[in-house]
Amino acid sequence: MSLIVLLLLPFIGSCLAAVLPHNARNSESLLAGLIALIGLVQVALLYPQIAHGGVIREEFMWLPSIGLNFVLRMDGFAWLFSILVLGIGALVSLYARYYMSPEDPVPRFFSFFLAFMGAMLGLVISGNLIQIVFFWELTSLFSFLLIGYWHHRSDARRGAYMALMVTGAGGLCLLAGVMLLGHVVGNYDLDVVLAAGDQIKAHSLYPILLPLILIGALSKSAQFPFHFWLPHAMAAPTPVSAYLHSATMVKAGVFLLARLWSPLSGTEEWFWIVSGAGACTLVLGAYCAMFQNDLKGLLAYSTISHLGLITLLLGLNSPLAAVAAVFHILNHATFKASLFMAAGIIDHETGTRDIRKLSGLFKLMPYTATLAMVASASMAGVPLLNGFLSKEMFFAETVFINSTAWVEIALPVIATIGGTFSVAYALRFTVDVFFGPPATDLPHTPHEPPRWMRAPVELLVFTCLMVGIFPAHTVGPLLAAAAQPVVGGELPEYSLAIWHGLNAPMIMSLIAMSGGIVLYVLLRKQLKLERFPLPPLIKYFNGKRFFERSMVVLMRRARRVERHVSTLRLQTQLFLLVLAAVIAGLIPMLYSGLSWGDRPNIPGSIVFVTLWLLAIACAIGAAWQAKYHRLAALTMVSVCGLMTCVTFVWFSAPDLALTQLVVEVVTTVLILLGLRWLPRRIEEVSPLPGTLNKARIRRLRDLLLSIAVGGGMAVLSYAMLTRQTPNHISSFFLSRALPEGGGTNVVNVMLVDFRGFDTLGEITVLAAVALTVFALLRRFRPPKESMQLPAQQRLLAKDVVTDLVNPRSASDTALGFMMVPAVLVRLLLPIAFMVSMYLFMRGHNQPGGGFVAGLVMSVAFILQYMVAGTQWVEAQMSLRPLRWMGTGLLCATLTGLGSLLWGYPFLTTHTAHFSLPVLGEIHVASALFFDIGVFAVVVGATLLILTALAHQSVRAHRPALQSKTGAA
Repeated sequence: MSLIVLLLLPFIGSCLAAVLPHNARNSESLLAGLIALIGLVQVALLYPQIAHGGVIREEFMWLPSIGLNFVLRMDGFAWLFSILVLGIGALVSLYARYYMSPEDPVPRFFSFFLAFMGAMLGLVISGNLIQIVFFWELTSLFSFLLIGYWHHRSDARRGAYMALMVTGAGGLCLLAGVMLLGHVVGNYDLDVVLAAGDQIKAHSLYPILLPLILIGALSKSAQFPFHFWLPHAMAAPTPVSAYLHSATMVKAGVFLLARLWSPLSGTEEWFWIVSGAGACTLVLGAYCAMFQNDLKGLLAYSTISHLGLITLLLGLNSPLAAVAAVFHILNHATFKASLFMAAGIIDHETGTRDIRKLSGLFKLMPYTATLAMVASASMAGVPLLNGFLSKEMFFAETVFINSTAWVEIALPVIATIGGTFSVAYALRFTVDVFFGPPATDLPHTPHEPPRWMRAPVELLVFTCLMVGIFPAHTVGPLLAAAAQPVVGGELPEYSLAIWHGLNAPMIMSLIAMSGGIVLYVLLRKQLKLERFPLPPLIKYFNGKRFFERSMVVLMRRARRVERHVSTLRLQTQLFLLVLAAVIAGLIPMLYSGLSWGDRPNIPGSIVFVTLWLLAIACAIGAAWQAKYHRLAALTMVSVCGLMTCVTFVWFSAPDLALTQLVVEVVTTVLILLGLRWLPRRIEEVSPLPGTLNKARIRRLRDLLLSIAVGGGMAVLSYAMLTRQTPNHISSFFLSRALPEGGGTNVVNVMLVDFRGFDTLGEITVLAAVALTVFALLRRFRPPKESMQLPAQQRLLAKDVVTDLVNPRSASDTALGFMMVPAVLVRLLLPIAFMVSMYLFMRGHNQPGGGFVAGLVMSVAFILQYMVAGTQWVEAQMSLRPLRWMGTGLLCATLTGLGSLLWGYPFLTTHTAHFSLPVLGEIHVASALFFDIGVFAVVVGATLLILTALAHQSVRAHRPALQSKTGAA
C-alpha cells in the first residue's frame, strides 16, 4: 500500500460512513476500526525502511513551475505520529461503539471522525509546506464539527466556535509565515527547508516569519496565551476528547515545532518565545487543573500543562531536550487517552463527571479504578511508569541548561512546581473519585462497563507499564528512529535506564511527589468547600474573557462601519465599489507614471469608425434610457456588445468574437427575464423652491464617476496598445500549441492545457455563482405590482377560460398567441444541439470549444423556456442542472488527476492516435474530456439561473390562478 492510498483510506471511509443507516452503530464502529487498523498495520510494516534514518517519499507533480507538488513523506518522526493517529484511532473507534447512544446520529459522528483522522494523517506525512497548512486547516474544520457534534447544546456550539476562531486565526498566521519561509528558501519542499537552517536563520526575514509560524503552532496546542479554548472543547463527546487530546488536534502544534526544530531553533528568539510560552503554560495549566470539579476539565488543563512541558523542552535549543520532547509526546498520548476513556466510563456508568459527587467507586468499579489509578500515576511521574522516564529527562534538561544565572535557577524551580501540581491533581482524580464512602446520590447505579469498552484502556495502561519497566527494549529503537529526524543529524547520547543514581533530577522528582502529596492533603478539605478560587492575577489575565470581549468589540465596530458604508440602495453600493476600483487603479498609475509608446499605428477604416461611433452613441443612450425605459437601455447595451464582437473579428480573434456573441445573447435574455420582476421606478417628489435637488446631485456624481472610469480605461488601453509587446509570450504558445497541446487553435489549447488550472478554477466559481443565485432567488418574491400586472392583462384579454380548460397553456409565457413559434423552437432544439456539438468537436483546432458550445446549448433551452413556458418544459424534459454541474466538475477534475497516475503534473494533456478503417487516423487529446467538463458546467450553471428566474413566473401566476378558480 502506497502513502497516497494510506492517506485516502480514511476519507473514503468517511464518505461510506455518511451513507450508512442511522441505527448501524456496529457497522460504523467496525468500518472506522478496520480502516484505522489496516492503516496501522501498513505503517508498522514500513518501519524497516525508516528505522535508520530512511525516508519514504512519494511525489505527484502538481504545479512544479512554482514549487508546488503534492508530496507525501514519511521519516521516523512522521512514522511515530502515524502510529499514534491510527493506533489510538482504532482504540477510540472500539470505545465509541459502547459510549455513543443509539439515539445519537452515529453515522455523522464516524464520518467526521474518519475525516479528522485523514486530515491529521495528511498533516504528519505531508512533504510540502503549503500542503501542511492545507491539512492543518482541515484538522481545525473537522475538529469544529466534532466539538459541536451535539449542536443542540449551547456549550458545544460555543466551544466549537471558539476552537475554530482561535486555531483558524493561528492557521492564517502560519500560512503567512510558511509563505515567507518558502520565499527565503526558494522552495516549499520540506526536505529543502530542513536542509536550509543556516540560510533561514541568517536571513533578514527570520524575525518576522518565526513569530508567525510560532503563533500558528502555539494556538493549535493551546499554549499561553491561547490556552483558553481547549477546556471549552470538552463539550465534545468523550471519544472525541480522548482522540483530540492524545494524538491529534492539540498535538499538531508540538508536531510542527518538532518538525521545524532543526531549521528554526538555535536562536535567542526561538528560546525566549517557545520556552517562555511553554513554562507559563506548564505552571498555569497544572495550577488550574487542581481546582477543576469536572473530570474532563481536570484532564483538559492537565493536557495544557503537559503540552507546555513538551513546548518548553523544544524551546531549550538542546538536541537532548528535543529527544525528551519526542519521548513525552509518545508517553502523554498513552496515559492521556486512557485517562479520558476512564473518565468517559465513569460518566457513562454513573451519569456524572462532578468530582464533588463521586466517591468510593473502587468497590463498585474495581477494574476501571485500577486502570485509572495506574494511568494517573503515570501522568504524575511515578517510577516504573512511562511518564516517570520522560519527566526525569525533562528535569535533567532544566538542571543542566547553560544560560543566564536567573534562567538556570528559575527553570528547575518551575519544573519542580509543575511536577508538584501534577501530583496534586493526579491524587484528586484518583483519591476523591475511587476512595472514601460510596456515593449515594448518583444518577445511575455504578457498575463495570462492557468488557470491550474497557479493552482500549487496558491496552494503553499495559503499554504504560511495559514502557516504564522495560524502556530500552520496548520503546528504545522507536524513540531513536523518531528523534533522529527532529534533531536533524546524529542523536545525542542518552539513557532510558530506570535508575541513574541519586542525582539532581531524582531529588527534584522526590520533592515534587512529596510536595504534591502534602499539597493535596492540605487543600483537600478546602477544595471540597470551594474556598480556593483562582488568584486575582489569573482572573485578570483571563484568555476566555479577553477573547469574548475582543469578539464583541470587533462585531460592534464592524456594525458601525457597515452602517456608515453600506446601504440598502444598490446604486450607492455600486458607486462605492466602482470608486474603490478607480482609486486602486489610480494609485499605481500616479506612482509609476503613464506614457505613450512608439508602436506604429494600425490604419483605420471608415466603416469601423462609424460602428464605434454607433456603439458610443448606444452607450450614452443606454445610460440615459436607464432612467426611463429599461428595455430600451438593455437593447442599446446589447448593441455595444455586438460592436465588441465586430472589433474582435477585425483584430483576427474569431474565438473571442464567437464567445462574446453567444454570451451577449445569453446575458441579454437572462437580464431581460430579471428586469420583468424588478419593482416599478419610484417617482421622486420635486424639491421645494430654494432647496437642493439631491437626486440631480446624485446623478451628476454618478456621471462624473462614469466619465472617470470610461476615460481612465480608454487612456490606459491606448497606453498599452501603443507600446511594444514582448514577442516571447505569443511565440511560446504559437510554437507549442500543436506539439504539446495537440491542437492548432491556440486560444482553446491555452484554456484547456496551458492554463487549465485557471479554467478549472473559473468553472468552479461559475458553479458557485449559479448555486448562490439559485439559493437567493428561491427566497425572492416578486413585488406586488409586478405580480398583479399579468393578471390584469389576462383579464383584459379574457383568457380566464383558456387557462382553466388547458393548464398546459402556461400562463407565464406568450404561448397562447405564439403557437407557431413555439413549435418551431421545439424543432430547432435538435438543430441547436448539432451546432453545439459541431462547435465543441472542432474547438481544439478551429474556433469553438466547450465554453461556446455550452452557451449555444443553453440558448436553445432558454428559447424553450421563453416560448413554451416553464411548466411545459419541465413537464416534458428532465434537465437537472445540478447534475450537469456536478458531472462537469467531476469530469474536469478527474481529467487533471488522471495525469498524476502516469507521473505527470496535474492537468497535463496527452494525445492518443488511432487508425480506424473508414475514418482513418484520429487524434484524441485528453483535453477533450476536460472540455466536456467545461461544457457541462456552462450548461448546468446557465440552466440553474434560468430555472430560478423562470419559476418567478410560476409564482406570479399562482395567486391569479387561485383567485380565478375561486371565482369560477
